[in-house]
Amino acid sequence: MPTIGTHEEWLEARLELLAREKELNRMRDELAGERRRLPWVPVPGDYVFGGPDGERSLRDLFGGRGQLLVYHFMFGPDWDEGCPSCSFWADGFDGVGIHLAHRDVTFVCTSRAPYEKLDAYRARMGWSFPWYSSYGSTFNYDFGVSFTPEQQRDGGTCNFVHHPHPPDEAPGISAFAHRGDEVFHTYSSYSRGLDPINVAYQLIDLTPMGRDEGGLGWPMAWVRRHDAYDG
Repeated sequence: MPTIGTHEEWLEARLELLAREKELNRMRDELAGERRRLPWVPVPGDYVFGGPDGERSLRDLFGGRGQLLVYHFMFGPDWDEGCPSCSFWADGFDGVGIHLAHRDVTFVCTSRAPYEKLDAYRARMGWSFPWYSSYGSTFNYDFGVSFTPEQQRDGGTCNFVHHPHPPDEAPGISAFAHRGDEVFHTYSSYSRGLDPINVAYQLIDLTPMGRDEGGLGWPMAWVRRHDAYDG
């Protein structure tokens, strides 16, 4: 239940919270600096992706820019639809590409489903961001977002730690850079590390009730694809 108070009481509490928020912002800036100082790891070989213009290499996905962000969208090869949770995230992706491009960054999504499925689902959902298929390559497995039947049975590395039974697909985001023709992996994040790029959650967190997911069977049980909500 909310606490009812005067404006003066609210202002006093708000100023205390503001100090905490500024502390968090400073810590976020420090973490961003540490992220930028991570070593760059050369990406061995190359990967082939399917897209609207045929096959593309990982280097091609940069689109002439020096930096690349890849959102690993959960959409298995035999799935008929993309993951509802990833679709919730993806609703905030359109419109940012032009801004990122002016900071030398290209943003794309990749999934293991064949490109035809991705393109049809993107049309259904009304999205326009670039989306490529990693079908037939080891890209998802190498970057910790897809797991073989053996890994699901015997365990594998999921979100940087051993998971006894990882799922077949998991979401994530990875950053890459290139120098000439050589591509480097600079960062990846999974699980709750994806929260900052979910626009809806960031807005919900500002409301008086917040996410209000405590009474659900699991935190995101309320989420639907945006064309599947009632009303």
